Amino acid sequence: MSLGQAIAPHLPYLRRYGRAISGSQASGDALVASLLQTLVANPGAVDTGTDLRIQLYRMVHDNFGLVTEQQGVPAEPAAADIAIADARLRRIPSLARQALLLTAVEGFSEEDAGRIVGRDAATVRDLIAQAMEEIDRQTRARILIIEDEPIIAMDIEMIVRDLGHDVVAIATTHGEAVAAAQEHRPSLVLADIQLADNSSGIEAVQEILTDVQLPVIFITAFPERLLTGDRPEPAFLLTKPYQPATLRAAISQVLFFNEATVPA
Repeated sequence: MSLGQAIAPHLPYLRRYGRAISGSQASGDALVASLLQTLVANPGAVDTGTDLRIQLYRMVHDNFGLVTEQQGVPAEPAAADIAIADARLRRIPSLARQALLLTAVEGFSEEDAGRIVGRDAATVRDLIAQAMEEIDRQTRARILIIEDEPIIAMDIEMIVRDLGHDVVAIATTHGEAVAAAQEHRPSLVLADIQLADNSSGIEAVQEILTDVQLPVIFITAFPERLLTGDRPEPAFLLTKPYQPATLRAAISQVLFFNEATVPA
């Protein structure tokens, strides 16, 4: 197998990684182009008898900073949610960001990520923790819980607070939910759809959204009431009984991609 054939399967992932660490698709492509130019001029720069993937990522890492936006490579517009994620990632120090991306996105072990960035596994773990702490800081939210069952409301509140967020209020009826949203201006709503006094969490959320745009996660035993195809359906819908880990993941994901929680 030629060197070109060996490298080809890795190129889409190298481009993805280059884009993530540099902030634009054009710059990421330029990093990979630089790698290819190096290999054309010096095929011996990699050893095909050892782990080629690690070597290629190490070359992109080494080239990072040499090819930048200031060289006249225009950034391509990204979708709104991807742009928000990129903005958050760029607030993480470069090496910590690379350690996080290499392990969480590219699937490298901490040991292999360390070989790429020139650090030991313990340092990579510290860098990942640093990156996650920064993400948590950026996505700290004020959360309104709309739930009429006290035990479930307490469980959700505990999960929210354990994640480092603030619970601004717990509402049990449509009226309480709307009033709490107007008073506290939350950045995320967690809502059941069947509330006390037979009021509707769906209608409460719809009324809240006429006044302010914010993400909503529905947590319900009746998902079929929302998954009808007759109206816009929520992006985040958890079914009771839910797993705490699933709720934690949903909260973290919706906040990471939501502009309202990007610090000014």
